[in-house]
Amino acid sequence: MEMEQEKVNMSKALSAESASYRCSACHGDEDWGPNHPIRGRAKSRSLSASPALASTKEFRRTRSLHGPCPVTTFGPKACVLQNPQTIMHIQDPASQRLTWNKSPKSVLVIKKIQDASLLQPFKELCVYLMEENNMIVYVEKKVLEDPAIVSDDNFGPVKKKFCTFREDYDDISNQIDFIICLGGDGTLLYASSLFQGSVPPVMAFHLGSLGFLTPFNFENFQSQVTQVIQGNAAVVLRSRLKVRVVKELRGKKMVVPNGISENGLLAADLDAEVGKQVMQYQVLNEVVIDRGPSSYLSNVDVYLDGHLITTVQGDGVIVSTPTGSTAYAAAAGASMIHPNVPAIMITPICPHSLSFRPIVVPAGVELKIMLSPEARNTAWVSFDGRKRQEIRHGDSISITTSCYPLPSICVRDPVSDWFESLAQCLHWNVRKKQAHFTEEEEEEAAAEAEAGEG
Repeated sequence: MEMEQEKVNMSKALSAESASYRCSACHGDEDWGPNHPIRGRAKSRSLSASPALASTKEFRRTRSLHGPCPVTTFGPKACVLQNPQTIMHIQDPASQRLTWNKSPKSVLVIKKIQDASLLQPFKELCVYLMEENNMIVYVEKKVLEDPAIVSDDNFGPVKKKFCTFREDYDDISNQIDFIICLGGDGTLLYASSLFQGSVPPVMAFHLGSLGFLTPFNFENFQSQVTQVIQGNAAVVLRSRLKVRVVKELRGKKMVVPNGISENGLLAADLDAEVGKQVMQYQVLNEVVIDRGPSSYLSNVDVYLDGHLITTVQGDGVIVSTPTGSTAYAAAAGASMIHPNVPAIMITPICPHSLSFRPIVVPAGVELKIMLSPEARNTAWVSFDGRKRQEIRHGDSISITTSCYPLPSICVRDPVSDWFESLAQCLHWNVRKKQAHFTEEEEEEAAAEAEAGEG
Protein backbone atom coordinates (compact mmCIF):
# COMPACT_ATOMS: atom_id res chain seq x y z
CA MET A 1 0.00 0.00 0.00
CA GLU A 2 2.82 2.39 0.82
CA MET A 3 4.44 1.73 -2.58
CA GLU A 4 1.15 2.33 -4.40
CA GLN A 5 0.63 5.59 -2.50
CA GLU A 6 4.19 6.64 -3.33
CA LYS A 7 3.54 6.05 -7.05
CA VAL A 8 0.37 8.12 -6.89
CA ASN A 9 2.22 10.94 -5.14
CA MET A 10 5.00 10.81 -7.70
CA SER A 11 2.48 10.90 -10.54
CA LYS A 12 0.81 13.95 -9.03
CA ALA A 13 4.17 15.65 -8.58
CA LEU A 14 5.16 15.01 -12.19
CA SER A 15 1.81 16.21 -13.49
CA ALA A 16 2.06 19.36 -11.38
CA GLU A 17 5.58 19.92 -12.61
CA SER A 18 4.56 19.45 -16.23
CA ALA A 19 1.82 22.01 -15.73
CA SER A 20 4.36 24.69 -14.92
CA TYR A 21 7.15 23.49 -17.24
CA ARG A 22 6.69 22.80 -20.92
CA CYS A 23 9.45 21.44 -23.10
CA SER A 24 9.99 23.67 -26.10
CA ALA A 25 10.81 20.61 -28.19
CA CYS A 26 7.20 19.42 -27.91
CA HIS A 27 5.15 22.52 -27.16
CA GLY A 28 6.91 25.40 -28.85
CA ASP A 29 8.10 28.27 -26.69
CA GLU A 30 9.27 27.61 -23.17
CA ASP A 31 6.81 28.29 -20.38
CA TRP A 32 8.18 28.55 -16.87
CA GLY A 33 4.97 28.72 -14.86
CA PRO A 34 3.04 31.62 -13.33
CA ASN A 35 6.03 33.10 -11.50
CA HIS A 36 8.48 33.04 -14.38
CA PRO A 37 8.54 35.06 -17.60
CA ILE A 38 8.10 33.29 -20.91
CA ARG A 39 11.44 32.81 -22.64
CA GLY A 40 12.44 31.70 -26.08
CA ARG A 41 13.17 33.05 -29.53
CA ALA A 42 10.86 35.81 -30.67
CA LYS A 43 8.89 34.62 -33.66
CA SER A 44 9.18 36.44 -36.96
CA ARG A 45 5.91 38.04 -37.93
CA SER A 46 5.77 36.14 -41.20
CA LEU A 47 8.00 33.10 -40.96
CA SER A 48 7.99 29.89 -39.03
CA ALA A 49 10.38 27.03 -39.68
CA SER A 50 7.86 24.30 -39.18
CA PRO A 51 8.10 20.53 -39.58
CA ALA A 52 6.47 18.86 -42.49
CA LEU A 53 2.88 17.77 -42.16
CA ALA A 54 2.26 14.25 -40.91
CA SER A 55 0.59 13.40 -44.21
CA THR A 56 3.80 14.13 -46.14
CA LYS A 57 5.60 10.79 -46.38
CA GLU A 58 8.94 12.37 -47.25
CA PHE A 59 9.24 14.13 -43.87
CA ARG A 60 7.60 11.81 -41.35
CA ARG A 61 10.62 11.24 -39.16
CA THR A 62 9.61 13.98 -36.70
CA ARG A 63 6.29 15.51 -35.68
CA SER A 64 7.68 18.72 -34.18
CA LEU A 65 10.36 21.29 -34.90
CA HIS A 66 12.91 19.94 -32.43
CA GLY A 67 12.12 16.25 -32.62
CA PRO A 68 11.08 13.98 -29.74
CA CYS A 69 12.22 14.84 -26.21
CA PRO A 70 14.61 12.41 -24.53
CA VAL A 71 13.32 10.58 -21.47
CA THR A 72 14.67 12.41 -18.43
CA THR A 73 13.46 10.08 -15.67
CA PHE A 74 15.63 7.18 -14.53
CA GLY A 75 14.10 4.45 -12.40
CA PRO A 76 11.38 5.18 -9.84
CA LYS A 77 12.93 8.29 -8.26
CA ALA A 78 15.79 9.83 -10.31
CA CYS A 79 15.31 12.54 -12.94
CA VAL A 80 17.18 15.40 -14.59
CA LEU A 81 16.76 18.72 -12.83
CA GLN A 82 14.57 21.07 -14.91
CA ASN A 83 16.72 23.71 -16.57
CA PRO A 84 15.09 27.02 -17.56
CA GLN A 85 18.30 28.06 -19.34
CA THR A 86 17.74 25.72 -22.29
CA ILE A 87 18.81 27.38 -25.54
CA MET A 88 18.84 24.75 -28.29
CA HIS A 89 17.52 21.30 -29.01
CA ILE A 90 18.77 18.82 -31.57
CA GLN A 91 16.46 18.90 -34.57
CA ASP A 92 15.99 16.84 -37.69
CA PRO A 93 17.17 18.96 -40.66
CA ALA A 94 14.62 17.32 -42.95
CA SER A 95 11.77 18.61 -40.78
CA GLN A 96 12.61 22.30 -41.29
CA ARG A 97 10.27 23.72 -43.91
CA LEU A 98 9.34 27.30 -44.72
CA THR A 99 5.77 28.40 -44.07
CA TRP A 100 4.11 31.84 -44.02
CA ASN A 101 1.53 32.92 -41.49
CA LYS A 102 0.51 35.61 -43.98
CA SER A 103 1.46 36.19 -47.60
CA PRO A 104 4.74 38.14 -47.78
CA LYS A 105 4.38 41.66 -49.14
CA SER A 106 7.73 43.39 -48.54
CA VAL A 107 11.14 42.15 -49.64
CA LEU A 108 14.62 43.54 -49.04
CA VAL A 109 16.94 43.17 -52.04
CA ILE A 110 20.65 43.34 -51.17
CA LYS A 111 23.03 43.85 -54.06
CA LYS A 112 26.80 43.88 -54.01
CA ILE A 113 27.86 47.51 -54.45
CA GLN A 114 30.04 48.62 -57.39
CA ASP A 115 29.60 45.44 -59.40
CA ALA A 116 28.46 46.18 -62.94
CA SER A 117 27.70 42.51 -63.65
CA LEU A 118 24.86 42.59 -61.09
CA LEU A 119 22.96 45.55 -62.54
CA GLN A 120 20.96 43.56 -65.09
CA PRO A 121 20.00 40.73 -62.65
CA PHE A 122 19.07 43.39 -60.08
CA LYS A 123 16.77 45.18 -62.53
CA GLU A 124 15.13 41.95 -63.74
CA LEU A 125 14.49 40.79 -60.18
CA CYS A 126 13.02 44.11 -59.02
CA VAL A 127 10.73 44.39 -62.05
CA TYR A 128 9.53 40.84 -61.45
CA LEU A 129 8.86 41.44 -57.76
CA MET A 130 7.02 44.72 -58.28
CA GLU A 131 5.08 44.13 -61.47
CA GLU A 132 4.45 40.38 -61.37
CA ASN A 133 4.03 39.90 -57.60
CA ASN A 134 2.94 43.42 -56.56
CA MET A 135 5.48 43.50 -53.74
CA ILE A 136 7.11 46.39 -51.88
CA VAL A 137 10.85 46.35 -52.54
CA TYR A 138 13.37 47.85 -50.11
CA VAL A 139 16.92 48.66 -51.20
CA GLU A 140 19.77 50.56 -49.63
CA LYS A 141 19.85 54.15 -50.80
CA LYS A 142 23.39 54.01 -52.19
CA VAL A 143 22.38 51.13 -54.50
CA LEU A 144 20.16 53.49 -56.49
CA GLU A 145 22.97 56.05 -56.74
CA ASP A 146 24.83 53.84 -59.22
CA PRO A 147 25.28 55.86 -62.46
CA ALA A 148 24.08 52.92 -64.56
CA ILE A 149 20.76 52.94 -62.67
CA VAL A 150 20.41 56.71 -62.60
CA SER A 151 20.91 57.01 -66.38
CA ASP A 152 18.56 54.13 -67.29
CA ASP A 153 15.32 55.77 -68.43
CA ASN A 154 13.57 52.41 -68.88
CA PHE A 155 14.18 51.60 -65.23
CA GLY A 156 12.93 55.01 -64.09
CA PRO A 157 9.27 54.05 -63.40
CA VAL A 158 10.39 51.08 -61.33
CA LYS A 159 12.98 53.09 -59.42
CA LYS A 160 10.33 55.53 -58.19
CA LYS A 161 8.52 52.69 -56.41
CA PHE A 162 11.48 51.63 -54.25
CA CYS A 163 11.56 52.11 -50.49
CA THR A 164 15.08 53.12 -49.48
CA PHE A 165 17.02 53.06 -46.21
CA ARG A 166 20.45 54.01 -44.87
CA GLU A 167 22.39 51.33 -43.05
CA ASP A 168 23.63 53.40 -40.10
CA TYR A 169 20.46 55.40 -39.48
CA ASP A 170 17.24 53.60 -40.48
CA ASP A 171 15.77 50.59 -38.68
CA ILE A 172 13.81 48.35 -41.07
CA SER A 173 13.76 45.24 -38.90
CA ASN A 174 9.96 45.31 -38.47
CA GLN A 175 9.16 46.09 -42.11
CA ILE A 176 10.75 43.21 -44.05
CA ASP A 177 9.05 39.87 -44.76
CA PHE A 178 11.99 38.20 -46.49
CA ILE A 179 15.36 39.01 -48.01
CA ILE A 180 16.94 38.31 -51.41
CA CYS A 181 20.72 38.60 -51.76
CA LEU A 182 22.51 39.10 -55.08
CA GLY A 183 26.26 38.58 -54.81
CA GLY A 184 28.64 36.49 -52.77
CA ASP A 185 28.76 35.32 -49.17
CA GLY A 186 29.41 38.89 -48.05
CA THR A 187 25.85 39.88 -48.94
CA LEU A 188 24.49 37.28 -46.52
CA LEU A 189 26.79 38.53 -43.75
CA TYR A 190 25.63 42.09 -44.49
CA ALA A 191 22.00 41.00 -44.29
CA SER A 192 22.69 39.45 -40.89
CA SER A 193 24.24 42.69 -39.61
CA LEU A 194 21.09 44.65 -40.49
CA PHE A 195 18.93 42.57 -38.16
CA GLN A 196 20.10 42.50 -34.56
CA GLY A 197 16.92 40.72 -33.48
CA SER A 198 14.67 38.34 -35.39
CA VAL A 199 15.86 37.83 -38.98
CA PRO A 200 13.48 37.31 -41.93
CA PRO A 201 14.20 34.30 -44.19
CA VAL A 202 17.04 34.88 -46.65
CA MET A 203 17.19 33.68 -50.24
CA ALA A 204 20.74 34.06 -51.57
CA PHE A 205 21.69 33.93 -55.27
CA HIS A 206 25.23 32.96 -56.23
CA LEU A 207 26.59 35.93 -58.17
CA GLY A 208 29.88 36.42 -56.34
CA SER A 209 33.32 34.80 -56.18
CA LEU A 210 32.90 31.92 -53.70
CA GLY A 211 29.21 31.33 -53.05
CA PHE A 212 29.42 28.84 -50.19
CA LEU A 213 26.39 30.42 -48.47
CA THR A 214 24.54 31.39 -51.67
CA PRO A 215 23.09 28.19 -53.16
CA PHE A 216 20.66 29.59 -55.76
CA ASN A 217 21.51 30.15 -59.43
CA PHE A 218 19.91 33.17 -61.08
CA GLU A 219 18.96 31.55 -64.39
CA ASN A 220 15.56 30.33 -63.13
CA PHE A 221 14.96 33.02 -60.51
CA GLN A 222 11.27 33.53 -61.38
CA SER A 223 10.20 29.99 -60.54
CA GLN A 224 12.46 29.83 -57.50
CA VAL A 225 11.21 33.12 -56.03
CA THR A 226 7.61 32.08 -56.69
CA GLN A 227 8.21 28.81 -54.87
CA VAL A 228 9.57 30.67 -51.84
CA ILE A 229 6.67 33.14 -51.82
CA GLN A 230 4.30 30.18 -51.79
CA GLY A 231 6.16 28.75 -48.80
CA ASN A 232 7.37 25.57 -50.46
CA ALA A 233 11.06 25.39 -49.51
CA ALA A 234 13.47 23.91 -47.01
CA VAL A 235 15.27 26.19 -44.57
CA VAL A 236 18.39 25.87 -42.43
CA LEU A 237 18.57 27.85 -39.18
CA ARG A 238 22.10 29.24 -39.04
CA SER A 239 22.92 30.04 -35.42
CA ARG A 240 24.52 33.40 -34.62
CA LEU A 241 26.69 34.60 -31.77
CA LYS A 242 25.54 37.26 -29.34
CA VAL A 243 28.61 39.33 -28.54
CA ARG A 244 28.90 41.90 -25.76
CA VAL A 245 31.94 44.16 -25.67
CA VAL A 246 32.60 46.09 -22.47
CA LYS A 247 35.22 48.85 -22.60
CA GLU A 248 36.56 51.33 -20.12
CA LEU A 249 35.90 54.90 -21.28
CA ARG A 250 39.37 56.17 -20.31
CA GLY A 251 38.21 59.78 -20.47
CA LYS A 252 36.96 59.55 -24.06
CA LYS A 253 33.37 59.65 -25.21
CA MET A 254 32.17 57.93 -28.36
CA VAL A 255 30.12 60.11 -30.69
CA VAL A 256 27.15 58.15 -32.04
CA PRO A 257 25.28 59.88 -34.93
CA ASN A 258 21.64 60.53 -34.09
CA GLY A 259 21.91 58.08 -31.18
CA ILE A 260 22.12 55.13 -33.56
CA SER A 261 25.17 52.90 -33.69
CA GLU A 262 26.79 51.38 -36.76
CA ASN A 263 24.68 48.24 -36.68
CA GLY A 264 21.39 50.16 -36.54
CA LEU A 265 20.66 49.76 -32.84
CA LEU A 266 21.32 51.69 -29.66
CA ALA A 267 24.37 49.54 -29.00
CA ALA A 268 26.45 52.07 -27.03
CA ASP A 269 25.39 52.24 -23.40
CA LEU A 270 27.38 54.83 -21.47
CA ASP A 271 27.15 54.31 -17.73
CA ALA A 272 28.71 57.18 -15.78
CA GLU A 273 28.74 55.21 -12.52
CA VAL A 274 30.94 52.35 -13.65
CA GLY A 275 32.71 54.18 -16.47
CA LYS A 276 32.02 51.48 -19.04
CA GLN A 277 30.93 51.50 -22.65
CA VAL A 278 28.83 48.48 -23.71
CA MET A 279 28.31 47.40 -27.32
CA GLN A 280 26.38 44.40 -28.62
CA TYR A 281 26.57 42.58 -31.95
CA GLN A 282 24.94 39.61 -33.67
CA VAL A 283 27.57 37.62 -35.56
CA LEU A 284 26.92 34.99 -38.22
CA ASN A 285 30.44 33.74 -39.01
CA GLU A 286 33.03 34.50 -36.38
CA VAL A 287 34.56 36.81 -33.82
CA VAL A 288 38.30 37.23 -34.43
CA ILE A 289 40.67 38.48 -31.73
CA ASP A 290 44.18 39.11 -33.13
CA ARG A 291 47.41 40.92 -32.27
CA GLY A 292 46.84 43.67 -34.81
CA PRO A 293 49.92 45.61 -36.01
CA SER A 294 52.07 44.57 -33.05
CA SER A 295 55.06 42.31 -33.62
CA TYR A 296 54.54 40.60 -30.24
CA LEU A 297 52.42 37.52 -29.72
CA SER A 298 48.88 38.14 -28.54
CA ASN A 299 48.23 37.00 -25.00
CA VAL A 300 44.54 36.64 -24.12
CA ASP A 301 42.72 34.67 -21.44
CA VAL A 302 39.68 32.58 -22.42
CA TYR A 303 37.02 31.89 -19.78
CA LEU A 304 34.14 29.43 -20.17
CA ASP A 305 31.16 30.03 -17.85
CA GLY A 306 33.42 32.01 -15.53
CA HIS A 307 36.29 29.50 -15.38
CA LEU A 308 39.66 30.13 -17.02
CA ILE A 309 40.20 27.35 -19.57
CA THR A 310 43.33 28.53 -21.37
CA THR A 311 45.55 31.42 -22.37
CA VAL A 312 46.08 31.96 -26.09
CA GLN A 313 49.63 32.88 -27.06
CA GLY A 314 49.96 33.35 -30.78
CA ASP A 315 48.45 35.50 -33.50
CA GLY A 316 44.99 35.31 -31.95
CA VAL A 317 41.86 33.20 -31.61
CA ILE A 318 38.69 32.64 -33.67
CA VAL A 319 35.33 32.01 -32.02
CA SER A 320 32.98 30.82 -34.74
CA THR A 321 29.54 29.41 -35.40
CA PRO A 322 29.09 26.21 -37.43
CA THR A 323 28.40 28.47 -40.42
CA GLY A 324 31.72 30.22 -39.80
CA SER A 325 33.58 26.93 -39.41
CA THR A 326 33.99 26.75 -43.20
CA ALA A 327 35.38 30.30 -43.40
CA TYR A 328 38.36 31.70 -41.47
CA ALA A 329 38.28 28.80 -38.98
CA ALA A 330 38.76 26.20 -41.72
CA ALA A 331 41.68 28.19 -43.11
CA ALA A 332 43.23 28.12 -39.60
CA GLY A 333 42.96 24.33 -39.43
CA ALA A 334 39.58 23.77 -37.75
CA SER A 335 37.05 21.09 -38.58
CA MET A 336 33.99 21.91 -40.67
CA ILE A 337 30.67 21.68 -38.82
CA HIS A 338 27.20 21.43 -40.36
CA PRO A 339 25.01 24.48 -39.54
CA ASN A 340 22.43 22.30 -37.76
CA VAL A 341 24.94 21.22 -35.10
CA PRO A 342 24.44 23.38 -31.98
CA ALA A 343 28.03 24.31 -31.18
CA ILE A 344 30.64 27.04 -30.80
CA MET A 345 34.14 26.48 -32.17
CA ILE A 346 37.33 27.91 -30.63
CA THR A 347 40.27 27.95 -33.05
CA PRO A 348 43.73 29.39 -32.29
CA ILE A 349 45.51 31.40 -34.98
CA CYS A 350 49.14 30.26 -35.30
CA PRO A 351 49.44 29.25 -31.63
CA HIS A 352 52.93 29.10 -30.14
CA SER A 353 52.23 25.56 -28.94
CA LEU A 354 52.28 22.19 -30.66
CA SER A 355 49.39 20.86 -28.57
CA PHE A 356 46.85 23.67 -28.97
CA ARG A 357 44.15 22.12 -31.17
CA PRO A 358 40.77 23.63 -32.15
CA ILE A 359 37.92 22.60 -29.85
CA VAL A 360 34.13 22.51 -30.08
CA VAL A 361 32.02 23.51 -27.06
CA PRO A 362 28.24 23.26 -26.59
CA ALA A 363 26.03 26.04 -27.89
CA GLY A 364 24.78 28.17 -25.04
CA VAL A 365 27.94 28.33 -22.94
CA GLU A 366 29.28 31.82 -22.28
CA LEU A 367 32.82 32.58 -23.33
CA LYS A 368 34.67 35.60 -22.02
CA ILE A 369 37.92 36.82 -23.55
CA MET A 370 40.22 39.40 -21.96
CA LEU A 371 43.80 40.54 -22.30
CA SER A 372 46.09 38.65 -19.95
CA PRO A 373 47.56 40.82 -17.17
CA GLU A 374 51.08 40.13 -18.50
CA ALA A 375 50.20 40.88 -22.15
CA ARG A 376 52.78 43.16 -23.77
CA ASN A 377 50.42 44.70 -26.28
CA THR A 378 46.74 45.31 -26.91
CA ALA A 379 44.52 43.14 -29.11
CA TRP A 380 42.06 43.86 -31.89
CA VAL A 381 38.64 42.35 -32.48
CA SER A 382 36.35 42.19 -35.52
CA PHE A 383 32.86 40.77 -36.05
CA ASP A 384 32.24 39.03 -39.38
CA GLY A 385 35.16 41.09 -40.69
CA ARG A 386 33.56 44.40 -39.69
CA LYS A 387 33.48 46.88 -36.79
CA ARG A 388 37.19 46.31 -36.09
CA GLN A 389 38.30 47.91 -32.82
CA GLU A 390 41.07 47.80 -30.23
CA ILE A 391 40.83 45.88 -26.96
CA ARG A 392 42.90 47.10 -24.00
CA HIS A 393 43.55 45.91 -20.46
CA GLY A 394 40.31 45.95 -18.49
CA ASP A 395 38.10 45.44 -21.57
CA SER A 396 36.18 42.19 -22.09
CA ILE A 397 34.38 40.32 -24.87
CA SER A 398 31.49 38.02 -23.87
CA ILE A 399 30.24 35.53 -26.46
CA THR A 400 27.33 33.09 -26.38
CA THR A 401 24.78 31.59 -28.75
CA SER A 402 22.14 34.05 -29.89
CA CYS A 403 18.47 33.15 -29.68
CA TYR A 404 17.97 34.78 -33.11
CA PRO A 405 19.29 32.47 -35.88
CA LEU A 406 19.40 33.39 -39.53
CA PRO A 407 16.91 31.29 -41.54
CA SER A 408 18.62 30.55 -44.85
CA ILE A 409 16.43 29.09 -47.61
CA CYS A 410 17.79 25.93 -49.27
CA VAL A 411 17.71 24.81 -52.88
CA ARG A 412 17.09 21.17 -51.89
CA ASP A 413 17.66 20.50 -48.18
CA PRO A 414 20.18 21.53 -45.48
CA VAL A 415 22.36 18.43 -45.80
CA SER A 416 22.49 18.19 -49.61
CA ASP A 417 23.16 21.92 -50.02
CA TRP A 418 26.02 21.82 -47.52
CA PHE A 419 27.84 18.90 -49.13
CA GLU A 420 27.28 20.44 -52.55
CA SER A 421 28.97 23.64 -51.32
CA LEU A 422 31.87 21.63 -49.88
CA ALA A 423 32.40 19.92 -53.22
CA GLN A 424 31.87 22.90 -55.52
CA CYS A 425 33.44 25.74 -53.51
CA LEU A 426 36.12 24.09 -51.37
CA HIS A 427 36.78 21.03 -53.58
CA TRP A 428 36.48 18.82 -50.51
CA ASN A 429 38.18 15.42 -50.93
CA VAL A 430 39.07 16.00 -54.57
CA ARG A 431 41.83 13.71 -55.83
CA LYS A 432 42.62 11.37 -58.69
CA LYS A 433 40.90 8.05 -58.23
CA GLN A 434 42.94 4.94 -57.73
CA ALA A 435 43.05 2.78 -60.85
CA HIS A 436 41.36 -0.61 -60.57
CA PHE A 437 43.22 -3.91 -61.02
CA THR A 438 43.30 -5.72 -64.34
CA GLU A 439 42.29 -9.40 -64.35
CA GLU A 440 45.92 -10.53 -64.27
CA GLU A 441 46.73 -8.20 -61.38
CA GLU A 442 43.67 -9.42 -59.47
CA GLU A 443 44.82 -13.04 -59.90
CA GLU A 444 48.35 -12.16 -58.70
CA ALA A 445 46.97 -10.27 -55.69
CA ALA A 446 44.72 -13.22 -54.80
CA ALA A 447 47.65 -15.63 -55.08
CA GLU A 448 49.82 -13.44 -52.82
CA ALA A 449 47.01 -13.27 -50.28
CA GLU A 450 46.62 -17.06 -50.25
CA ALA A 451 50.39 -17.50 -49.87
CA GLY A 452 50.40 -15.08 -46.97
CA GLU A 453 47.60 -16.97 -45.22
CA GLY A 454 49.45 -20.26 -45.72
